[in-house]
Order: sequence, then structure tokens, then C-alpha cells
Amino acid sequence: MTNNEIEKKWQKIWREEKLFQSDPNEKEKLFITVAYPYPSGAMHIGHGRTYTVPDVFARFKRMEGYNVLFPMAWHVTGAPVIGIADRIKRKDPWTLDLYERVHKVPHDTLPKLEDPINIVKYFSNEYHTVMDDMGYSIDWRREFRTIDPTYQKFITWQAKKLKSLGLIKQGEHPVKYCPHDENPVGDHDLLEGEGVGVNELTLIKFEVEPGQFIVPATFRPETIFAATNVWLNPEVHYIEVEVKSGVNEGEKWIISNEAFLNLSNQHDLEIVGDIDPKPLIGKSVKNPLNGEPLPIFPASFVDPEYGSGTVFSVPAHAPADYIALRDLKENADLIKEYDIADEVAKAEPLNVVTVKGYGEFPAVEVVERMGIENQNDPKVQDATDELYKAEHSKGYISDHIEKYAGKRVAFIRDEIKADMIEEGSADIMYDFAERPVICRCGNKCVVKVMDDQWFIRYGDEEWTEKTQKVLAQETIIPEEIRSNFEYYINWLDD
Repeated sequence: MTNNEIEKKWQKIWREEKLFQSDPNEKEKLFITVAYPYPSGAMHIGHGRTYTVPDVFARFKRMEGYNVLFPMAWHVTGAPVIGIADRIKRKDPWTLDLYERVHKVPHDTLPKLEDPINIVKYFSNEYHTVMDDMGYSIDWRREFRTIDPTYQKFITWQAKKLKSLGLIKQGEHPVKYCPHDENPVGDHDLLEGEGVGVNELTLIKFEVEPGQFIVPATFRPETIFAATNVWLNPEVHYIEVEVKSGVNEGEKWIISNEAFLNLSNQHDLEIVGDIDPKPLIGKSVKNPLNGEPLPIFPASFVDPEYGSGTVFSVPAHAPADYIALRDLKENADLIKEYDIADEVAKAEPLNVVTVKGYGEFPAVEVVERMGIENQNDPKVQDATDELYKAEHSKGYISDHIEKYAGKRVAFIRDEIKADMIEEGSADIMYDFAERPVICRCGNKCVVKVMDDQWFIRYGDEEWTEKTQKVLAQETIIPEEIRSNFEYYINWLDD
């Protein structure tokens, strides 16, 4: 007999003898659970590891005399399978090729997968077969799907229990959102962008004309004290939008066309018209802190997809800004094209943050030390990461900024942001930490602020403390991964 024939022989005997069916008896009970697979495509090597480990453990514990219950289920809730069905229905070439060539779905079966429930049925049957072929010691009488009424009742009970403990709240919250499917998405709903976080940025209003503002977004509102100019990308399509409600009602903002989809899911915006950036270059905006004029300069590094598609420049503390300003000073043709010779000559770095180990203009030092030649040098990101981390963790607001002098950047940043928002010179926006973030339906996701969502309060300090105490009592194998659990328990937020 071949090895495969031997396997099949004993697997058949196991099934006939109902060897892995677990019913109550006098033995000590042991229940094993493992994350249910999401049956939206063929199994892969990762599934092999995930389900072989508990199977080995189950068999070992049976040998020790335990009455082991090892069930299996299928996680089928959420948007991924709906997005897949939609792409199959639309005859998306990439999806059809993926499911026929990679997932080995027969060609005549593909049309049936236009219904998401058929995707679930097809692949859960495939998974069941593969798990049997692997010899997993599962009690298949316990098989269920997360859309089964009994399981949904369990989730309802769980939600009510958390709510009774004050661990579920309703309110406004930024979420990853698919405009096409019109629903929030989690990591399992994405084709690309799993694990990408949502960042809060500060929109700072630089007045162009009364009631009209360029609104760059920044992680570091404290650097407004060292702003030298505003950057616009001459090749970007900009638009003017009007804020239709809220504290900024009636204001007109200049943003990139690409930024509109994201921002309009966070603020009530209406497009007024197109804006040609070239006539704006050379003009000035008002610094919202003191009303002093800041020139508008051209820069190709400004990404229309990120933030508002505009940037305010802090060459003393942002390597990209310093390099762009240095490049501009050396570009006689560009200076002549926009007639900005005087303004460019006057633009020099200004200090706002003092950090140990660096001089008055840290960005200048880092750029020169790394030998960065231009805006396209990949070391620009390394310089940015180094300096942003140093200034955040060790930086203090410099003494000449009287109101905030001597205060740690890490602690004062939110206060400066709150002060500016209260004064009406700033607002909040959210954006992805990385791009792209693509829904399984194939469309780009945005960050949407939703005001009627329910959220689990994972950031609750008392709950976090209790969870860490429970974790300390648990056996973790291998022990070295305990720190991963500890980190993520503290990392989780509402």
C-alpha cells in the first residue's frame, strides 16, 4: 500500500468508528477552539499550520485521558464575500482568472458564485474535504456558520453583556469605509491595506482671501510657529469647496480634487469650482497665528492623494520641506516662470523645537549628514523618520515661543491643536497611514466619520488591566510570544 492509501484506510476507519465524536462521560473535559476560517477562496499553507497545531494538541490530550471536544465552524459574516460575488457578477477579468486558475473553481461553477451564499457553501465544503484529508480529529456534528440563527443569538447575548458592563458605546468615530458598498470595512474586507491605521491630522487654515483658505493637513501642529511658506503642486487638479454646516459653515477651502472624496466623508462639503494652482503661486496667505504673509511656492512632491493635497513648509524641522526649498532656490527657470525671486530669497528656516543632539535647524543637519541630493532621494524618508521620532520623544518647544516655551512636544501637541481649533484657525481630518486601501469590491476606501456607530471600548483602562491579569495566569506556548499579547492588549483602542 502507498502512504496515501494507508492514510485513506485509517481515515475511513476513524469516521466509521466515530472516533472524534465527543459526548459527556466520566473523563475530564477539554474544549479546543481555534479561529474559524473565512471560506472565500482555496486553503493555503497558512491554514495548514493554523489547524494542524490544535489537532496535534487535541490528539496529545486524548492520549493523556481527556475527553476532548474539537469542533469547526465557518466565519462568513462581513463584506468580503459580497465584494467577491459582485466582482464575479461584473465579470472582472482579474477575479475570474483568480478563482478559475488559482482557486481551481470549475468554469461552469463560476456563475453560481455570483450569489455570496454559494461562495460560502462551495468553499466551506472544499475546506471540510481538505481538513478530512489532513486527518484532523474534528467532531463534525458541531459544524456551524456564523450566520446560523443559533450563533447569531450568541453574538447578540455577547453584545448585550458588554453593553450592560458599559463596554459598548455609541458615538462619532472615524472608520475605514467603502463608498461603493456604502458600509464600514475591516481588515478582512480589504484586497489591499490590511493593518493600515487611521491617523488624525490637523487642518490648518491659511487665508488666501477673506473666507477662502488653503487647508494643509499635518501631524505636527506645533510646527506652525516655524512655517515659511505653503506648497502647491502646479500639476495637480485643485478645487474650491464650501463648508455647508458646522463651525466652519460658509468657509471656502482649496483642496486637491483627489482629497475631496475623503474630506467630504468627514465634513459637509460642496464643490464650488475648479482652481488653477499656477496663478496662486507667488501670492501669499496669512499665517493664522499672527496674520503675517507667507508665500505660495510650487513643489512636485506634494501628493494630491494625501491629506488635503496641500502642504505648509517647515524647512527647519521637515527634511522634505528643506530639500524642496533648497531645490527651488537652485531652480532659476522655475523662479523666473513664477516671478518669485524675492520671496524665495527671503525664505529661510525658522526654529520652533529644541531637541538634544541637534542644532537650531535639525532638518538641515540630517539632510546634510545623510548626503541627500534632491526630493527624489529615497533617504528623504529615512531622514524624516529619524527627525520626527527624535522631536516627538525628546523635543521641547523653544524659548522664543512664549506661550508654550519649554514644554515637551509629545505632551503639548494636543493642547496646541485644541487651542487652534477653539480659535477657529484649525480643524480635524483623518487619513490612512499608508496607501492604497482597496475594498474587496475593487474600489478605493476612504476614512468616514460616522456618528451613529457602536464601538467596543477596548481602550477602557479597567478592562485592559483585568485582561492583562488574566493573561498572566495563562500558559502561552511558546512563552516568547507572550509579549505580543501584552502589546496588543495595550494597543487596542475604541
